[in-house]
Amino acid sequence: MAEHTLIAEFRAARLIPVVRTSTAAHAAQAVAWLREAGLRIFEITMTIPDAPALIRSLAADPDLLVGAGTVVDAEAARACLAAGARFLVSPWVNPAIVAPARVVGACVMLGAATPTEVRAALTDGADVVKIFPAASLGGPGHIKALRSVFPQVVFCPTGGVDAGNMGDYLAAGAAFVGIGGKLVDERAIAAGDRASVIAAALAAQGMAAA
Repeated sequence: MAEHTLIAEFRAARLIPVVRTSTAAHAAQAVAWLREAGLRIFEITMTIPDAPALIRSLAADPDLLVGAGTVVDAEAARACLAAGARFLVSPWVNPAIVAPARVVGACVMLGAATPTEVRAALTDGADVVKIFPAASLGGPGHIKALRSVFPQVVFCPTGGVDAGNMGDYLAAGAAFVGIGGKLVDERAIAAGDRASVIAAALAAQGMAAA
């Protein structure tokens, strides 16, 4: 199967900020500051209150590539896609979200931990296999081991990935990584600490370019 067209953009960016905050206002502020730092791809998780409305607002900007994370069923998938999400991410192998995504040409990332789950994700139609939670599964070593069995699979580790270790994940064979709390630090956002959020984003991008 040919790679989804969005994967080239993910590979070029090498990182996707995973925006998971307790309020939509904090999420919108995080996106604004991360965008100032040069990031343009964002995963907006469904744990954010009224996430589809935020996705709709962000997706209206043609310069942003917006997707939905923590998508757990077909109903949520359809709501996010209708709001303009161009990719869907699930933390587990979740075939229910694949069919709605295919209708509109969205990219699908299904979560897996083991070789059996990776195979199941591929069988169910994943364009990308999200390895989660990457750090507690064994970190870059786990990605390297999976790549030895699945050399053609597009892996995106998330969970415990940060600017300090993302280079190791990429070297181990990850196509790109997802970074959450280390980029979207809600305490910093709530405190209005724009400088630290932008600094974290610049550090991550520096490692991505290394």
